[in-house]
Amino acid sequence: MTNTAVFQPQSTQRPYFTEEHVMFRDSLRKFLEKEAVPYFEQWEADKLVPRSFWIKLGENGFLCPTVSEEYGGVGGDFAMSTILSEELGRVGAGLAGPGTHSNIIVPYLETYGTEEQKQKYLPGCVSGDIVTAVAMTEPGTGSDLANIKTTAIKDGDYYVINGQKTFITNGIHSDLVVVACKTDPKANPPHKGVSLILVEAGTLGFSKGKKLNKVGMHAQDTSELIFEDVRVPVSNLLGEEGQGFKYLMSKLQQERILAAIGGQVAAEDMLELTLQYVKEREAFGKPIGKFQNTQFKLAEIATQVQLGRTFIDSLIVRHQNGENIVTEVSMAKWWITDMARRISADCMQLHGGYGYMEEYKIARRYRDIAVSPIFAGTNEIMKVIIAKNLGL
Repeated sequence: MTNTAVFQPQSTQRPYFTEEHVMFRDSLRKFLEKEAVPYFEQWEADKLVPRSFWIKLGENGFLCPTVSEEYGGVGGDFAMSTILSEELGRVGAGLAGPGTHSNIIVPYLETYGTEEQKQKYLPGCVSGDIVTAVAMTEPGTGSDLANIKTTAIKDGDYYVINGQKTFITNGIHSDLVVVACKTDPKANPPHKGVSLILVEAGTLGFSKGKKLNKVGMHAQDTSELIFEDVRVPVSNLLGEEGQGFKYLMSKLQQERILAAIGGQVAAEDMLELTLQYVKEREAFGKPIGKFQNTQFKLAEIATQVQLGRTFIDSLIVRHQNGENIVTEVSMAKWWITDMARRISADCMQLHGGYGYMEEYKIARRYRDIAVSPIFAGTNEIMKVIIAKNLGL
């Protein structure tokens, strides 16, 4: 028996849903049931989601839902972004690429791009012909973003970029990369020297390193990017020089909400998979769901999952209302991803030996969730932010 539950009924209504949101979700869900679910295990084995899937997402209007109609989008709101992330995540964490492209990277272009940059790139981002990546992390620099080493030194009408990036989501497929680099390596404080520059695939000196072999999220392509005397025109600067750190920080609230949503969706799916399993699996003459230990454990898990859902839904509403909720978002990011990682072990245990078998989805969830407390700012950094905002 293969445990393949994917689209079990969730709470069907969110406090921020309109009829348009429900239609978008239902349409996307049907699309994924047809175009992703039957092939996802093969994509995991291939360790890559094919570009053809990106094109199909674009053709059906699911990519970059917040991009305005002027550039080929549908002009949706952040709630549509959350729907895209949730439904992709429900199939599997390895489908994170299109959500990262649509909901985290393209918003930099929407907010800070010039009209020329928007006209040039946004239609392709919506259609799936252009896949984006954001290159922040370096081999020696993770959370300490202000001290990145990649440089972009102005030479006439060009920037010359040198450096290396790692753990870059969509790195292999990327056609356009938002590169965080130091345009002023001597700036004091260091964060004032950070700028964002657009680099297209195929630019001389820009190469993609090996596809990284990760513990989980196998279908999600993640790679190193290398910049060796890469010359790009100064017109590729995104926004203003020296403002890159501020731009990155301005989008982190949204990125961390989406990271929390990813953990929440995984937790909900693990709970559903495990409830289904314990009702079917028998031991000592009865379903293992009839044993008190199982009941208590799942009662605890269900409570935590419900608390996470209530919290994240309230933050989505507040974010859409334009509130500054950095503290609460940091709380949600660390607590929900930590909760999801913690219950993954409990849910695997309740599956017994079958939980350790790759054909059972709980095994994939167990390895995929491990990175959630690390990306989008480690959970330790989240606690630093919370403590600072508490006046400590």
